[in-house]
Amino acid sequence: MLKKIAIAAILIMGIAMPLQAQQSKIYIDDLAMYNQALDLYDENQYLAAQRLFEKVSREVDDESIQSNAAYYIANCAVRLNQKNADQLIEQFVEKYPTNPKKNNAIIDVADYYFDNGNYNRAAKWYTRVDKSTLSQKQTTRYYFNTGYTLVQSKKYDEAKKYLNRVSDDPTYGSKAKYYLGYIAYEGNELQEASDLFDQVEESPEVDEKLSYYQADLNYKLGNFDKAIQLAKEQLPKSNRKEQSELNRIIGQSLFNQEKYNEALPYLEKYEGIRGKWNNNDYYQLGYAYYKMGNYSMAIETFNKIVDGTNATAQNAYYHLGLSYIKVDRREDALNAFKKASEMNLDEKITEDASYNYAKLSYENGNPYDSVPSVILGYLESYPDNQHSDEMNEFLIDSYFSSKNYAEALDLLENGRIKGNEATYAKVAFYHAINLYNDSKYSDAVNQLDKTVKYTNQDELKKRAYFWRAASYYMVNNYQAALDNYKMAKASSSRIIEDDLIDYDLGYTYFKLKEYDNSITAFTSFTNKPNVDQVRLNDAYLRIGDANFVTKKYWPGMEAYNKAISMNGRNADYAAFQKAISYGFVGKPDRKIEDLKTFLNKFKRSPYRDDVLYELGNTYINNNQVNNGLQTYDQLISEFPRSSFTSPAMMRKGLQLYNDGKLDAALSVFKQVASKYAGTPQAAEAISSARQVYIDQGKTVEYATWVRSLEGVEITDSELDDTAYESAEQPFVRGDMQGTAREMKKYLDQFPNGKHAVQAHFYLAQAQFSLDQKQESIPHYEYVISKERSQFTEQALARLSEIHLSDNAFAKAIPVLKQLEQLADFPQNVSYARSNLMRAFYETEDYSQAIVYANQVLNDATAETAVKNDAQIVIARSSWKQNKESDARTAYENVRQNATGNLAAEATYFKAYFENKDGNHDEAIATVNSLSKNYAGYKLWSAKGLVVMAKSYYAKGETLNATTILEAVIKNFTKYPEVVEEAQKELDFIKTKEAKTNSSVVPASQN
Repeated sequence: MLKKIAIAAILIMGIAMPLQAQQSKIYIDDLAMYNQALDLYDENQYLAAQRLFEKVSREVDDESIQSNAAYYIANCAVRLNQKNADQLIEQFVEKYPTNPKKNNAIIDVADYYFDNGNYNRAAKWYTRVDKSTLSQKQTTRYYFNTGYTLVQSKKYDEAKKYLNRVSDDPTYGSKAKYYLGYIAYEGNELQEASDLFDQVEESPEVDEKLSYYQADLNYKLGNFDKAIQLAKEQLPKSNRKEQSELNRIIGQSLFNQEKYNEALPYLEKYEGIRGKWNNNDYYQLGYAYYKMGNYSMAIETFNKIVDGTNATAQNAYYHLGLSYIKVDRREDALNAFKKASEMNLDEKITEDASYNYAKLSYENGNPYDSVPSVILGYLESYPDNQHSDEMNEFLIDSYFSSKNYAEALDLLENGRIKGNEATYAKVAFYHAINLYNDSKYSDAVNQLDKTVKYTNQDELKKRAYFWRAASYYMVNNYQAALDNYKMAKASSSRIIEDDLIDYDLGYTYFKLKEYDNSITAFTSFTNKPNVDQVRLNDAYLRIGDANFVTKKYWPGMEAYNKAISMNGRNADYAAFQKAISYGFVGKPDRKIEDLKTFLNKFKRSPYRDDVLYELGNTYINNNQVNNGLQTYDQLISEFPRSSFTSPAMMRKGLQLYNDGKLDAALSVFKQVASKYAGTPQAAEAISSARQVYIDQGKTVEYATWVRSLEGVEITDSELDDTAYESAEQPFVRGDMQGTAREMKKYLDQFPNGKHAVQAHFYLAQAQFSLDQKQESIPHYEYVISKERSQFTEQALARLSEIHLSDNAFAKAIPVLKQLEQLADFPQNVSYARSNLMRAFYETEDYSQAIVYANQVLNDATAETAVKNDAQIVIARSSWKQNKESDARTAYENVRQNATGNLAAEATYFKAYFENKDGNHDEAIATVNSLSKNYAGYKLWSAKGLVVMAKSYYAKGETLNATTILEAVIKNFTKYPEVVEEAQKELDFIKTKEAKTNSSVVPASQN
């Protein structure tokens, strides 16, 4: 009961003093109201008491009563948890600093907050207590309560000062020692914590965790039996969160006793801290699975370890690798051993992991480093290891199994050739073959030189000669090619290229115009059994051509017949050549018959205009004039832009002139002069028309007509001819410098001369050969700007070649389209289409690129390499247009036949689509194949690894995923777009894994 203010004396005094009695009554009433408020306060009626005290404060004009009322108003606010409670206390302390209740107010509010568990507010007020006014009992309570609030705020060093003051107090000593033990426990002062806890009989009522802390302490001190005993005793008395921790203590204690079977159920029941495990938790559970032979669960658990950098993590990665081997997933084991081998924390594990990493690299390929460099690294790190002999054998073989010949050569040339000459020669050979397939012929020759120099194996040397000859041939060094083919043929060793030597020799002799030797070589090839039918057909054609050139027409026709009977490529060409040959052996009727047969049989042949022209000439030469003129007309009608059209028109005009049909002849000559202005045919037509006008006596009309012709000057014809013939002489001699000089002189003198087209063409050819390609462009353009001539096709081909070599694809496209439309030679049509396909792709006109790529695929004469290019253009163009279905089909077609970089690209996309379809095992297997077979193509290897990482993560194998992504980021910096994608995926994985693994730092915090 609170002490009330006495009023008896005042009542007595009121009898003697009437005026004062009236005032005393007022005072008495005020005291009654004040005491009523105290009664309400004493009965815990805080709201009612507060209101009455507020009334007392307003109505009583006595400072002592007002100050006491202010104290109780604030005290009630504290107990009612009113928002302004602290403010009211502050106001009381400030307004009535001498009130004896000041310190009571502070400690009272502090104790109130403490008793209600509001330790932050309690701590705030305890700091303001004046300890000098406290009783002994209040002092000990003050020290304990202050220490406790500091513990709750994790201010352990400050808390210890207060708790130590009451550690021997009979009331608070046990609690103080408990929390001092807790502070030592949190500070990892385990023995001190254990000693303090041993002095505590039981936990304070507010914190019944003594057994848990003692169990955890004993676990941390290595007293595993005691830890297990205490934890098991505490289990039934604990809530779910505490049970999880106790299961961890029991499981990890049993784990440390190597009782893995007993530990496993406890480790499995652990739920982590706030739902999160850490890498050590995953390691112990995974290792327990491993020791129990449950490798699948071991793999699943170890894979959750991310960002591990300590010995425990290294041990986990190592045992993950062993688990993968146990379930025969050796490609996957590579990543785990790589991770373990890069951590120099446990020397024995590092060495054994390095051995397994090197061995698995040899067996299955390595997507990160060249296999030879991995094995060499192992041998150099552990030169006297028991596995040295085995690794040296792997090293030699790895140079070939890795197919990464360029890096293998670098390794060998880096001071390691001596003693490895045979290996070096062989690696150089296979690198040369790759270079040859990539059209890098000069580089291939350099590598083959090394093979010839260093090998002692006759078979390998013979193969080197063969491919060196093939490389020289491709750069037009036919004499060097011949020398090497001869050396290959002279060897008695058997090689897989033997069947091709005579075929290639035949072509080389043909290029050198040694036609008899060419015939001999090709004939030798045709006599071999089971040769390639396409090459056999081609060999018969070249035998026919070589005989034709050397005027041995009957043997030539025999060869052409064999080619025709095979009904293969260029049967139309063989039929045409055979028909012409009959003319040279004096059988014009048979020639005419075969040419007519040709026209009926090969209605879409590119040689039809050739045949019509030759047939027309043959009719005329054999006095079948009408047939000849009709044939010329058919040629002019069917092929208005053929190079044979203007000559056919001229021959028709001359025949009409010879037949005395002057008007008809003149009409034809005028057409030629107008349509083919600036060409030799136009000059010949003007000259022939002049003769007709002369015969008709119409020279004035002739002059008028000639002046009307665009680009024709009335010049001294003989002077023009003389100037041109002089300019042509250096060209005949093969003097390109002289040709360029003299043709310029001619064109300066006769810019519109009779031979202007031819002069521009020869000038352009000379400049091209002198590597003055840019200077040649306007001259080629002049040629193609004129009507079709015998130079148009060559000019188009050469001009397009210049633009393509400059990557001026926009300029190349119209030239290539014109070449496609005008070309007589099928090779030029194929060339135009294949390069239009490429040019449209490079200019991002993907639809047109696909159109031309399909034309290339439909060309029966197109080579396999060109068709592969067409497939890749379709694939890439479809991909660029987001037509993934078309791209998938095209990439699969590419993959079936491609080699080198294209094969690597197609294999990557196979993995990409498998990943997208959710076929993650297939995607991983495909990337492993990519890494093993195409490791030298780093871009696709890097992109493939990102796909592999995504598939691993989709399978829940996080460690594999993060290991791969980290390796991509580290090893493939030359491909920033791939590194960026890998980093993005790694950040995504870490952010997600950080939600369940406290050892993982989220990407946002890095």
